[in-house]
Amino acid sequence: MNDLFSVSSDEWDDDDAAPGGTPGRPRSPLAVRMRPRSVEEVVGQQHLLGPGSPLRTLAGGADVPPGSAPTSVILWGPPGTGKTTLAHVIARGSGRKFVELSAITAGVKDVRRVMDEALTSRDLHRTTTVLFLDEIHRFNKAQQDALLPGVENGWVVLIAATTENPSFSVVSPLLSRSLLQTLKPLTAEDIADLLRRAVRDDRGLAGAVELDEAALEHLVRLAAGDARRGLTALEAAAGVAQSGTGVDGGPVRVELVHAEKAVDVAALRYDRAGDQHYDVASAFIKSLRGSDVDAALHYLARMLEAGEDPRFVARRLMISASEDVGMADPTALQTAVAAAQAVQLVGMPEGRIILAQAVVHLATAPKSNAAYNGINAAVADVRAGRGQGIPAHLRDAHYPGAGQLGHGKGYLYSHDAPHGVAAQQYAPDDLVNTDYYEPTEYGAERAIAVRLERLRGIIRNG
Repeated sequence: MNDLFSVSSDEWDDDDAAPGGTPGRPRSPLAVRMRPRSVEEVVGQQHLLGPGSPLRTLAGGADVPPGSAPTSVILWGPPGTGKTTLAHVIARGSGRKFVELSAITAGVKDVRRVMDEALTSRDLHRTTTVLFLDEIHRFNKAQQDALLPGVENGWVVLIAATTENPSFSVVSPLLSRSLLQTLKPLTAEDIADLLRRAVRDDRGLAGAVELDEAALEHLVRLAAGDARRGLTALEAAAGVAQSGTGVDGGPVRVELVHAEKAVDVAALRYDRAGDQHYDVASAFIKSLRGSDVDAALHYLARMLEAGEDPRFVARRLMISASEDVGMADPTALQTAVAAAQAVQLVGMPEGRIILAQAVVHLATAPKSNAAYNGINAAVADVRAGRGQGIPAHLRDAHYPGAGQLGHGKGYLYSHDAPHGVAAQQYAPDDLVNTDYYEPTEYGAERAIAVRLERLRGIIRNG
């Protein structure tokens, strides 16, 4: 099967690790050749690999106490931070059988077969099966449930990898039976050390190139914390440098121009269905609220360049216009709604200009959450049971018999009153004189506050 890879740790094939590869076989990518063989070679994630840590214990091949189940682990982190690497390192322990499944192509049938084989290996051969399941978030509930017997009974050591928050993407029974380990993005220094190692290591470029410092900085910046992306970019840059140089036996110098030619732009890390989606959107809204127009434009560009639906952005702008700007600038909502409509008519990529105008308007506008706070306070009172009944003079008096009930009696028509404001009770009896809307002193609300004070004085005091 293409999606199933099984090998005993004692039979691990390192042919591809050699710089030239095995004759007759394609050379493996640099990122594969540089995959660590031990915990000591792992770059970053030292917060998870300290002495006595579960991952180090698993990687060291420590024996599982009799009668206890091996520890299954869920590795959560951005791409290129070492999830697959850690799984391979763990699988190298003595007496281990490594099985790899991809949730993209595997199904329940594949999972059950692995579990059956793992049980046989444990009982007959005393071999522990390490099941690495990549992108577990792509498994549906039924597929994840199929993993439970093997995990719960200790038939396999499950190493599941995901780029999405397991709280949202992994079923609770499986999550509770596994140890969640959160991987952090690699630092710039981590990536730089890895690239330097790849240049000199026999499994990597074996000293065939020299890496210019400016080129190294560019590759590190493009990697954006992703080791795989950094190694791939380095290999491409080395290829560009070597293609334009004659064979003289000496190392080829990889300069900035080679790195720039090999990799035009960095791929953006943004998962529209995962936690990155919510993190970037949250930063976007908070930048608008905080009046940082430059940061807001950055997050707008980040979402759009990653392929985010512009309608999602437009909806967030309309909400922000009322929640964070409100009556301090009543035209903000008009701009946001117009932007949403215009984007649907114009489309992308020109729609980015329209969204940018709305972002600039909202970010630079005076801010007020008075309307937002007002409706929240009113909702809280309704949920608490306050506001019982409606004053009789405000009730509907149009249907037959309403007059006999006193509906509408004594109602004052506002347009007949001085200034168009009638002095009468509007709120329920238990909410008379309750203030929900409290305007700020910012923007247009400064004038609204003065007018509101006069309106309340007329309505409540006559």
